[in-house]
Amino acid sequence: MTESTTFACAFCKVASGEVVARLVFEDEVSVAFLDHRPVFPGHCLLIPKIHYETLADLPEGLIGPFFKGAQLLARAVESAMEAHGTFVAMNNRVSQSVPHFHVHIVPRRRKDGLKGFFWPRYPYPAVEDADAVQLAIRQALAALV
Repeated sequence: MTESTTFACAFCKVASGEVVARLVFEDEVSVAFLDHRPVFPGHCLLIPKIHYETLADLPEGLIGPFFKGAQLLARAVESAMEAHGTFVAMNNRVSQSVPHFHVHIVPRRRKDGLKGFFWPRYPYPAVEDADAVQLAIRQALAALV
């Protein structure tokens, strides 16, 4: 990772607070925020605060703490969105629109219409909708910790 890579990375800018995002979770190693074009409302991205391009680049010492946050966030998203479960996924280079390691946590419902991996994505209809989802996930996280 070079300094210029870090400053050009959109997710590094979110992690540093330079770019505003709808944060739902933060701990020592990671930060999570609502995807601005969610598959379903409540779709979050969890990123390490330090720039790593892929899962293979994530240092061994961060794997446990990072995925502990992913587990907690998956439970919170399911609870907050009253979902039947979650889809937790990551891309490594191929289909990775931002070259900063991130995990998608998507609420799922039975018969929600998703098949395969080519899913339509839509922005929140209004700012208030995103605000309500952000608040619900934060409240669910607070109840879990």
